[in-house]
Amino acid sequence: METVKQRGDTDWNSEENTVHSILFQMGNEYYGLPISLVKEIIKPLPVTRFPKSPPYVEGVIDLRGRILPIINLRIMFGLEPLPLTEESRFVDLQMEGLNIGIVVEAVSEVMHIPSSLIEPAPPIVAGVDGKFLSGIARMQDKLVMLLDVDEIFSQWKK
Repeated sequence: METVKQRGDTDWNSEENTVHSILFQMGNEYYGLPISLVKEIIKPLPVTRFPKSPPYVEGVIDLRGRILPIINLRIMFGLEPLPLTEESRFVDLQMEGLNIGIVVEAVSEVMHIPSSLIEPAPPIVAGVDGKFLSGIARMQDKLVMLLDVDEIFSQWKK
C-alpha cells in the first residue's frame, strides 16, 4: 500500500504533528484508523459463527493458526449490513489486551493527516455515537471520521 499525500499547499516536510491513518469506506463515508494498530489487511476468509452472539459479531476466523474474532462495524453502528464484495477486507487490529478483526467495505489509502486538519467530533454524527470518534479530518475532497478504537472496543479489552 502506498502512502498518499494530500494534494495542495501542505508542506509534508514540516515539523507539524500528523496522524498516520488507514482510510476505509463504510457506505459513502470515509473512516480512519491509526495505522499503528493494523497488523494486516486480508481478503475475507470463511467465518465460523457462534449462536447467540451479538448481531455485529460475525464469528471467528483461523488466521494462520491464530483465532481472530470478526466484528462488523456497519452493524455495530446501526447501519444495514452489506454482502461481502471483491473490495471487502478484514482488517486485523492489534491493540493492548485485544486482537480483533473488522469487516470493511473497501480500504482506500494510507495517509498522513496533519493535526491542524482534525477537529473534535460533535456528540452525535450521522447516527453514530460521537464517543466512537476521536475527531473529524477535513481533507480537500472529503471528511474523514477518525475512529477511537479504544472506546469502540473498550468492553472487550483486558
